[in-house]
Amino acid sequence: MTFRKLTTTVSALVIGLSLAAASTAASAKDGAIKIGAAVYGLNAEFMQLWADAAENHPAVKSGLVDLTVFDGRYDALVQQDQFETMITQGYDAIVFVPIDIDAGATAVELAHEAGIPVVGSNTMVNSKLLTAYVGSDDVQAGYMEAKSVLDKMDCKGSVVVLEGPIGQSAQIQRGEGNKKALAECPDVSVLEQQTANWSRAEAQSLMENWITSHGSEIKGVIAQNDEMALGAIEAIKSAGLNVKDFAIAGVDGVTDALHAVKEGNMDSILQDGAAQAQGAIDVAIKAVKPDYKPMSEIWKQYPEMTWEDGKKSEYNVPWTPVTLQNVDALLAKRK
Repeated sequence: MTFRKLTTTVSALVIGLSLAAASTAASAKDGAIKIGAAVYGLNAEFMQLWADAAENHPAVKSGLVDLTVFDGRYDALVQQDQFETMITQGYDAIVFVPIDIDAGATAVELAHEAGIPVVGSNTMVNSKLLTAYVGSDDVQAGYMEAKSVLDKMDCKGSVVVLEGPIGQSAQIQRGEGNKKALAECPDVSVLEQQTANWSRAEAQSLMENWITSHGSEIKGVIAQNDEMALGAIEAIKSAGLNVKDFAIAGVDGVTDALHAVKEGNMDSILQDGAAQAQGAIDVAIKAVKPDYKPMSEIWKQYPEMTWEDGKKSEYNVPWTPVTLQNVDALLAKRK
């Protein structure tokens, strides 16, 4: 995959609210299964990688599935409007990556009432009406990243915490994992904790302010995603400080974070968005076509994530800690 191709693909798929654009996107090939992927936003690399993997699912490339990715623009109301468009356009199934764990439930209910199966992916929604969920355990990720920071600090000193969008399941659950790790280090204090909305720029601004307020008191940065960790690193560099004097960790394994791990500037945990996307599409097809057999290679890649005829309510894609031993191989996959 190249980023030129990724940009082209995402640009072709991003859908606004206009009915004209939605109508064009919904014009499926004769006989193809129409699936809409409603994702919370496509500004950052992680969801771009997710969308690219969805578009490259074997069922999509073969023409069995006609896929449209909807850019939710980080707005729950936008996502609900997109669900209403998909219902009107007669989509066969929906893959849902919600921005808000509670607000997304209304959209799921609308689709359920219209007889359209909804498969969750990457982030959760508080609804019992989902056909299934394909994602990763964010509590575990939050614990793993915080523990990596605290271990480097020998459980002493002060940290700051950069949170995801308030109300999204990843923010809530990674926060639970962060707290679990912090509870094991009672001598560590949290100087600041605030959302930077998964944004590198917002995290940089917050970190700049925190450095001004707390200076050398800050020993660690627990960022609930890589983009925010990278923003913190930029703030540290801009302040003329040595990044290696800080323990920093994030989650996702985006490309710049992989380079930062290789340089010894941070730790990261790979979240396999490609497996989440392709697994969710396999489950969505199964909900429409009962005799369907999964076409994605991800089931072979993660044999512990068993298919079980597509009937499980939850599929957990394992986390992969990024290390100096595997980082080059992970980077090679991005070329």
